[in-house]
Amino acid sequence: MHVISPVIGVLALQGDVREHLAALTAAGAEARQVRRPAELAAVSGLVIPGGESTTISKLADAFGLLEPLRERVRAGMPTYGSCAGMIMLADKILDPRSGQETVGGIDMIVRRNAFGRQNESFEAAIEVTGVSGGPVDGVFIRAPWVESLGAAARPIATFEGRTVAVRQGNLLATAFHPELTGDHRVHALFADMVRAGG
Repeated sequence: MHVISPVIGVLALQGDVREHLAALTAAGAEARQVRRPAELAAVSGLVIPGGESTTISKLADAFGLLEPLRERVRAGMPTYGSCAGMIMLADKILDPRSGQETVGGIDMIVRRNAFGRQNESFEAAIEVTGVSGGPVDGVFIRAPWVESLGAAARPIATFEGRTVAVRQGNLLATAFHPELTGDHRVHALFADMVRAGG
């Protein structure tokens, strides 16, 4: 049986774009960079990578992508955000920087840099609901955590009592970076979500 390769974009404005493209390809997807509204229109799903959430927000606005992104997410496009991408998918940021906007979609409030500064980065084994084969290696770099969740969102991973991965319908978000580990199971989960909902 031939498995369909979903066309998944990676928002290529800032952050670890290359690593997500490689992880998606390894997970059986056709991965493309997205910088313009026309490129966004050509994909069935999207990854918003880690990086600096304020910069990604401002560049998305400058590239004319913020409103088209919001429209596609509202219309049900499967979207996965890691680290800064989790912040971009949150309906609310606890401590936004001046002028920082989100795409929204997940009924949650997140706290930026909740796990500390760059030099406090760490790795941890994280059990993720929906990912079989044991825990994934979570890389936390200036990572956010979920301060609170609304009724529609469900936690799918925790670390030290804090929610670090969330799913709401076609939307997936992790506070950590699975794309930096060589373990592509989170991306495979997302590719399956795109196949099912794309």
